[in-house]
Amino acid sequence: MNVTLRVWRQKDAQSKGKMVDYKLQDIDDHMSFLEMLDVLNEQLTASGEEPVAFDSDCREGICGMCGVVINGVPHGRGQTTYQTTTCQLHMREFRDGDVIDVEPWRAKPFPVIKDLVVDRTSFDRIIEAGGFISAPTGTAPEAHSVPVPKADADRAFDAATCIGCGACVAACPNGSAMLFTAAKITHLGSLPQGQPERRSRALSMVAQHDAEGFGNCSNIGECSAACPKGIPLQFISRLNRDLWGALSTVDGKHLG
Repeated sequence: MNVTLRVWRQKDAQSKGKMVDYKLQDIDDHMSFLEMLDVLNEQLTASGEEPVAFDSDCREGICGMCGVVINGVPHGRGQTTYQTTTCQLHMREFRDGDVIDVEPWRAKPFPVIKDLVVDRTSFDRIIEAGGFISAPTGTAPEAHSVPVPKADADRAFDAATCIGCGACVAACPNGSAMLFTAAKITHLGSLPQGQPERRSRALSMVAQHDAEGFGNCSNIGECSAACPKGIPLQFISRLNRDLWGALSTVDGKHLG
């Protein structure tokens, strides 16, 4: 198949970027989108041009590194593929002769480093603010030593599937990272080990979220629709309950 790529090229964070057209021929429709970008870079390198910089690691849909906006959709969306990572999107989802726009995440807290690569360390700082359990637990306990209701365990597992790719931010008109933050808060807050710091965790992580410059959540739902792991919007409601609980507590006493 033959396609035309319109790729965002930006030399560094200080330079202005622009869309550049590249034509690719005889692309195997079984290639992943990143393999297709590899072919482009091989051609650019062979012709003495600078290859397109983009993030990737596992190429198995679990690391969250490969995020780009394809035809206006974070990670892209094919004819049959929905909620996928860029590395798991295949060229068979496109048609011969398609023009494909490829851009980086668009959000103030995700500044462009080069081409399609953005700085997502703002997510790391949100985790550092409270996405952990500080109590020492020693060696791993027996699986059944602390009974956890199945509903709580399922909720924690669903939240833990978040790979921190940032698609929720790229999809949100407000540039909010509330779905990411909510997933991390729900993961720990659903388990017994996470209860002592549940409210303080919500308070500190949301404060860091706001300090990074992410926007407010207005419940549009684009974040959940774009999430490759299908993190549900309801987790943001749980975050808000934990946050309200923290704000309604003074000196350990709940104000009602």
